[in-house]
Amino acid sequence: MPTSRLDVLRWQFDLTWSLFEYHLERLEPDDALWEPAGLCWTVHPGADGGWEPDFAEQEPDPVPVPTIAWTTWHISWWWTVTIDHLRGRTPTERTDVRWPGDTARAVELLRRLRADWVDVLGGLGDDALDAPASFPWQGDPSYTVGHTLAWVNTELTKNAAEIGQLRLLRAAG
Repeated sequence: MPTSRLDVLRWQFDLTWSLFEYHLERLEPDDALWEPAGLCWTVHPGADGGWEPDFAEQEPDPVPVPTIAWTTWHISWWWTVTIDHLRGRTPTERTDVRWPGDTARAVELLRRLRADWVDVLGGLGDDALDAPASFPWQGDPSYTVGHTLAWVNTELTKNAAEIGQLRLLRAAG
């Protein structure tokens, strides 16, 4: 049973991941690029052979429905940057985070990020939770590493639910 604040956050992450894994294990090759609505955000082949995500600095109104491909790119972007921040590295630029090109490789990338995150969590002690954190709050000193860990759990839960719902809709389709 969790005994510290960090143990509780780790437990919550493990629970979130197990729920996400249920959908990752069931994704079909064509699920990622399926567009469930006319107004979608997805990824497109770029001129350099990589995949470019739809993106806007200001969220559009109405908000486009993201594809599974876009959502897996989005997870890889925010999680890569979060890991960079917590490891004291220069954050990766959004435009340098690319969708890997197919469903299987996207799932593989997410599982690698999970392993990196578990490594990050393993290097933290409870005292680290109270240290100031600049991401994702852009330097607001009232937020801590503990807030960042809780945010990752929440953001991952939200994105896992989005992917799960899209997968279920396509399968029911």
